Amino acid sequence: MTTKPVCDILPDGSGVRLYVRLTPRASANAIKGMACDASGQQQLRVMVTAVPENGKANDALIKLLSKSGKWPKSAINIISGHTDRNKILVIGGDARAVQSQIIEWTGD
Repeated sequence: MTTKPVCDILPDGSGVRLYVRLTPRASANAIKGMACDASGQQQLRVMVTAVPENGKANDALIKLLSKSGKWPKSAINIISGHTDRNKILVIGGDARAVQSQIIEWTGD
């Protein structure tokens, strides 16, 4: 099985699509490298202390990625997986710079 990359540049170059595996109720907020799901999709592993109620874990995810990547919160949107651990995000901005930051987190 071939693995699919953790992120890819949007066709119009306006940002990056990022695949995330979120763990709520963790002991600390952290970006923990990569995981791979059953279909071969690589995902950025992220842990947040927030509970998965009323979007609190999603808000914590956006806040953590924004702070770690030095991106505005408004540039990060969850496009799939609002109520699931597996999420697809779009991060707007300079696609190459965003992709470089994600690669730095994953060590890939």
